[in-house]
Amino acid sequence: MKLWLKKMLKYTKNHQGFTLLELIAVMAIISILAAIAVPSYKRSQIKAKESVLAEDLYQMRRSIDAYFADHGSYPDDINQLVESKYIRAVPRDPFTYRTNSWNCFSPEPAYNGQLAEGGCFDIKSGSDLVGLNGIPYQEW
Repeated sequence: MKLWLKKMLKYTKNHQGFTLLELIAVMAIISILAAIAVPSYKRSQIKAKESVLAEDLYQMRRSIDAYFADHGSYPDDINQLVESKYIRAVPRDPFTYRTNSWNCFSPEPAYNGQLAEGGCFDIKSGSDLVGLNGIPYQEW
């Protein structure tokens, strides 16, 4: 056998394992790295959910406007958009994890005091949480 291989085998036979100090040092380094990484990961998850919420709100509001342009009135609820094929399905709210938590708002009276027909002029999230920008998701 080669000399370096013999030395390596001899070293592994005499070396029983890691010392307690080495294990504590490794655990401390792993803990520090985890303490740095976890908050960043959580923040990126929230940012991703906020992006999904903003896109869902945009698409549903766009569908409500298209429904109004075609029918001359607003839909009574979100499910009417699905029935009329303006959207495929009601999206799941990324913060409440439900499809029935969306809040529909009626149209405000026009300048002549008359209300537009239908009950869903605008839509907002039903979540009670506050976004990273400090604005509650119910006001987006």
